[in-house]
Amino acid sequence: MMPLYTIATFILLAYLIGSIPTSVWLGKLFYSIDVRQYGSGNAGATNTIRVLGAKVGVPVLIVDVLKGFFAVRLAYLAPYEMAGSSFVAFELALGTVALIGHVFPVFAQFKGGKGVATLLGFMLAVQPQASLVCLGIFILVIFISKIVSVSSMTAAVSFPFIIIFALENSTPALTVFSILVAIAVIVTHRKNIRRLLKNEESKVNFRKKEQ
Repeated sequence: MMPLYTIATFILLAYLIGSIPTSVWLGKLFYSIDVRQYGSGNAGATNTIRVLGAKVGVPVLIVDVLKGFFAVRLAYLAPYEMAGSSFVAFELALGTVALIGHVFPVFAQFKGGKGVATLLGFMLAVQPQASLVCLGIFILVIFISKIVSVSSMTAAVSFPFIIIFALENSTPALTVFSILVAIAVIVTHRKNIRRLLKNEESKVNFRKKEQ
């Protein structure tokens, strides 16, 4: 069994990786702008694209995905062997902590993004098949709706159905987590849902905003 101090070390590393405030740092470095003070006030890739355009937003998106992916991959560096279900549970724990880091980053006054991109990287590392299907759903919905929040929520809600029914997953921790992911994404998009009901939700714009 892995010692508690080793688990704590890996958990801390995962949190610090998730806490890297990509959009905040790039916005301040290249434009002297804190993206959290504009648009939706969010530090995620979507708001970065709205405020600074795709030239900055796309790199933010990529790095945020990689944060979740590499945080989970820390599990492979553990100096102790773990059985299948225990290993998956450890991966889920690392990814969850990285996600918390993205939403509440220690390097940016604990004001981060919603974590959808980091969640994608997290799940690509844990369950790539289901994650790629969800990514396809996200791309299809955003192509149709041009609304990121709708695409994110649709993909998230699809995730447990893919895990449980399409892949017939037999790992209880992953099944429970997939359901919690769907619920969490809906909860974190409460404001978006209210704007959607009022027909006030912004559509994505990949052009650089004029400064």
